[in-house]
Amino acid sequence: MSSIHDLARHLNISIGTVSRALNGRADVNAETRQRVLDAARRLNYSPNQSGRNLRRGATHAVAFMLQPHPGDQQYGEPFFIPFLTGLQAQLAESGLDLIVVMGAPGDYQHERLRRVVETRWADAVVLAWTRREDERIEYLTQAGFPFATLGRSRSGGKSYPALDLDFEKAGVDAVDRLVARGHRRIAAVRPSLNLNFGYLFLAGYRKALRRHGLEVDPDLIGAGFINEAGGYEITPQLMGSSNPPTAIIFNNDAMALGGCRALVEMGLKPGHDVAVTVIVDTALCRYYSPALTSFRPALEPLGRRLAEMLLASMPSFAGPDGPRIIREVWPLELVARDSD
Repeated sequence: MSSIHDLARHLNISIGTVSRALNGRADVNAETRQRVLDAARRLNYSPNQSGRNLRRGATHAVAFMLQPHPGDQQYGEPFFIPFLTGLQAQLAESGLDLIVVMGAPGDYQHERLRRVVETRWADAVVLAWTRREDERIEYLTQAGFPFATLGRSRSGGKSYPALDLDFEKAGVDAVDRLVARGHRRIAAVRPSLNLNFGYLFLAGYRKALRRHGLEVDPDLIGAGFINEAGGYEITPQLMGSSNPPTAIIFNNDAMALGGCRALVEMGLKPGHDVAVTVIVDTALCRYYSPALTSFRPALEPLGRRLAEMLLASMPSFAGPDGPRIIREVWPLELVARDSD
């Protein structure tokens, strides 16, 4: 590809004139502008977008920070692809691109996030996997950099847009459903790494148990990596209790699949010997045997709505009333299947 210097030399005019012509400036006559555009096409000229963005002070892009988890299996695709589809579609309507920035396992994206902000890779950031106390949120708040979160946190107050799923209500509903089927020993498996939605789920789980007059047994609460391996490793520990559970609620589909595999290897049939419920539904839940009872989020609309909330908080995209900080919690729909 040619550079702007190549174009200027080829046309024997100044770089400044070429730049003004390419940007449609009125101080370049129509004949010169057409000569520059024709030459740019012939020479396959591509502008240095980074330089143009720095000069304009905008990149017209939003960065989604995706954090892989340690281990040999990385969870995320069944959940995030539909969500990102909605997020990208809504941003595109405002002329913005979506870029996905992968963090390295273990660093929780601190270094990558700083790079995005300090080198201005994007005009705003969307964070997922929000922790109960989240240093990334504190950093972005102090930096004054526009951002929104998929999930709530105790960090940053209410100074930024946040869209979350109602994990607490799903925890309540899951316990209620199992108790109605006669279960009294109900285990709960949440993600480790202090992810906030795991705490919200457990709050609902505990609330429902107490309402039914059931003991909250610490031996029936487990945590693991949010992938198949995490569920596979924690399930035998729960079932090894002196008074094992008759039902297990997994916080997500990948952990549930690993947990079901562990149950089968222990000689137990999921849905028959042990009831299984999943808080976040994906296609994996529908095609497992037995099909897993779960709680379904509207992922693509969720992505679209978070994009709307982010844009409403940014002065350059806000409506006539100015920037607004919107925070919402969306319900999860129970999908009754065979596993419980």
